[in-house]
Amino acid sequence: MRWTSWALFAAGIAGWANAAQLTKVTEDFGPNPRNVGFYIYVPDKLAAHPPILVNPHWCHGSAQVCYTGSQFATLASQYGFIVIYPDSPNTADKCWDLSSNATLTHDAGGDSLGIVSMVRWTLKKYDADPKRVFVTGISSGAMMTSTLIGAYPDIFAAGSAFAGVPFGCYAANGYGVWSDACATGKITHTPAEWAAIVKAAYPEYDGWRPKMQILHGTIDETVNYQNFLEEVKQWNAVLGYNQTATTTTPNTPVSNWTRYVYGRNNWFQAYSAANVPHNIQNQEAEVMSWFDLTCTSGDCFEWGKGHF
Repeated sequence: MRWTSWALFAAGIAGWANAAQLTKVTEDFGPNPRNVGFYIYVPDKLAAHPPILVNPHWCHGSAQVCYTGSQFATLASQYGFIVIYPDSPNTADKCWDLSSNATLTHDAGGDSLGIVSMVRWTLKKYDADPKRVFVTGISSGAMMTSTLIGAYPDIFAAGSAFAGVPFGCYAANGYGVWSDACATGKITHTPAEWAAIVKAAYPEYDGWRPKMQILHGTIDETVNYQNFLEEVKQWNAVLGYNQTATTTTPNTPVSNWTRYVYGRNNWFQAYSAANVPHNIQNQEAEVMSWFDLTCTSGDCFEWGKGHF
């Protein structure tokens, strides 16, 4: 794994010029039952068999705002990977479908299937690397990140979720149902119960599990911090880990944030951001390192590599 400081990132991306633009894909790209919008950023110069980064937006956001709101497109131009920016079909609040049984089940429908269809189309269209597909998001985008990691462990190599909730926490009868009980931290389960919810999404799957990274502010006023604690229980149980961190690192990647690493091989990371509200700062350098997206050849992290 290659750890790169934000200072080096800032120096590297400053002044990076390119002609590539965010583009809406209007052709048929596969099953998309909820009509999720498909926007893609393909840099002028692609790496050989480029990785794919999926970046779902937050509630009241959009693909376009997500594109302009982070450095991922600029970094894609520097390192040659592709970024998919899905756009929620929920016009009322632009939140993602995190509730329907379809979206929480492998290849069953919902917003998650539309996004996975984008990935499958991109893999074929650009001869991208099927073992280097990653997903990251903030708030509702973080919740969709967990949904995709839980329901499609055969597609994604790793996820990074900022201010999200456990997989299945929003489960309800309908598409895009807001769960006040989940958001306020009132839904709690044992680790085994949380793991069972994930495994029920793809019950026949018994293979390699993606790496997972979660980050959450301790004074989050929209998605209660209890959800962070529940996520820790869930992903540790899914991966078969003890609930006690193996290492604890304070003040990383910024002051007053603490990183907890669980299990072996750095497979699950949880960042607790002291005194940070729901408007949590994106940490592009940390995400890039977690996904090893600065690696353009050779021994890069990929799906199926390493043991969880």
